[in-house]
Amino acid sequence: MFIDKAIVQIKAGDGGDGAVAFHREKFVASGGPDGGDGGRGGNVVFAVDTGMNTLSDFRYKRKFAAQNGAPGGGLRCNGKAGEDCVIRVPRGTLVYDDETGRLLADMSGDQPVVLAKGGRGGWGNVHFATPTRQTPRFAKPGIPGERYTVRLELKLLADVGLVGFPNVGKSTLISVVSEAKPQIANYHFTTRTPVLGVVRVDEGASFVMADIPGIIEGASDGVGLGHEFLRHVERCRLLVHVVDVSGSEGRDPIADFDAILHELRTFSERLAELPMLVAGNKCDLATDEQQQAFADEMRRRGYDYFPMMAAIAHGTDPLIKACAAKLATLPPIREFEPEAATLPDADTMGKRTVTVTRHDGVFFVEGEWLLTVLRGVRTDDYESLQYFERVLSATGVIDALRDAGVAEGDTVSIYNYEFEFIN
Repeated sequence: MFIDKAIVQIKAGDGGDGAVAFHREKFVASGGPDGGDGGRGGNVVFAVDTGMNTLSDFRYKRKFAAQNGAPGGGLRCNGKAGEDCVIRVPRGTLVYDDETGRLLADMSGDQPVVLAKGGRGGWGNVHFATPTRQTPRFAKPGIPGERYTVRLELKLLADVGLVGFPNVGKSTLISVVSEAKPQIANYHFTTRTPVLGVVRVDEGASFVMADIPGIIEGASDGVGLGHEFLRHVERCRLLVHVVDVSGSEGRDPIADFDAILHELRTFSERLAELPMLVAGNKCDLATDEQQQAFADEMRRRGYDYFPMMAAIAHGTDPLIKACAAKLATLPPIREFEPEAATLPDADTMGKRTVTVTRHDGVFFVEGEWLLTVLRGVRTDDYESLQYFERVLSATGVIDALRDAGVAEGDTVSIYNYEFEFIN
């Protein structure tokens, strides 16, 4: 079954907690703290699997989680890092954050992409020893791993896309110019899923052609099957518009041509601007006057026109050679750029809930919403630190610290960040 959409939940591993331990050894008095750090949580990694061509594997399994990091131990032993969770998807899959609609990754290349990072392990108590705090009896907990609900959309990678009304001969064309074996019959919507075929032009030269299921008028608004598969045309470098020039089903070929252009433009302006060749099929059923009128109209509009009879492979060779020549002048298949995360406006965030705890003079601040903010903060950038300071003030973190009794010079720890409090 061809499935090109799926929604799954991914969760990176939590970092392991730091250990509270003290060195015990014969003849060694007051060995001091030696609690180790917790292990890093595993990442959720997406990788391309060239053997997959559908998202059907995600019909039943929709939750994926990486392993948590192990807690630290004594003798300054760090916990074991959690194992990554690798999710394999077909090439051409786009991964979106389902809550915000932000594009996280375009899985068109060969490199794996980390989409949910595992949490860092917490510090053991060995990190908190100071001349005035020689026996710290606390450690940092591990940081939770990132979690997302992601939407997967498969957009097939093809050089040439065949578009046109149902039953005009697109499946027949791809079957005679490639090794693809689509279902062919004399009724509408015979092809219910996109079909890919490799078209070989000369030795060492080939391109990928996609037969997109029949688009009809209103497809961009959800009519017929076309709206389900118009997204697969977006990556194509070249379109071949197949038209039944004979009007064998009582339709006007030029009106059909204009209707398909309208649907492409309504779905995406970029689709209407893609280079296009026009193939007039079923010429054996058309009169000379019909063929000439359609050919003259296409050339008047500036399109390269190729008459053919796909069922007997007549006229298909010039079309294929023209496709190869045109592709040689076009840029490679389009890849979508992931969108950067936008940080919330510090001045309009409003009060947020945080938990402040105190251990041996260190004030620990925790709040799950802070993790999102901290991901965008850079300690080596002055403006980034200014933003972080505004967030702490606007959300009530500074007030919560004061209520907990923080004083000038006290140490404040917010997950990975530690600083001295200044009034």
